[in-house]
Amino acid sequence: MIDIRPAAPADVPLILALVRELAAYEREPDGVTATEPMLDHALFGETPLAEAVIAELDGVPVGFALFFQNFSTWTGRPSLYLEDLYVREAARGRGAGKALLRHLARVALERNCTRFEWSVLDWNEPAIAFYRTMGAEPMDQWTVQRVSGDALVQLAGCN
Repeated sequence: MIDIRPAAPADVPLILALVRELAAYEREPDGVTATEPMLDHALFGETPLAEAVIAELDGVPVGFALFFQNFSTWTGRPSLYLEDLYVREAARGRGAGKALLRHLARVALERNCTRFEWSVLDWNEPAIAFYRTMGAEPMDQWTVQRVSGDALVQLAGCN
């Protein structure tokens, strides 16, 4: 049986481990620079920046979703953005991913959100196929833009 529960501060080491597993799956095993204190502050600090839920299969943690609320100026209402969803390989196909998405869809509705969105790597065909079965539609006219590192410093005029 799959249960979804809110993450607690004691889950921070688990969440970081799952983030590292996700990074390895996404072909960026050395890309994670987050630390336990950073995640603890972001998720459970005075002003949380994000939230996380844990998927458990028969009481054993098998996955997580990390999300945050943003805002749509067009609708004048909040949206829910899924930053990361990961289910350990041994538990895939057993309903954890579906349970996580359904849980977050309910959160979005409870919070009066007009959208529930996320990004997926274009080569991740299994995830894309799974998301289509859940009713997700690609936003083909949109591309993600990112400024980071030195470019972010330059853009801010702090060089």
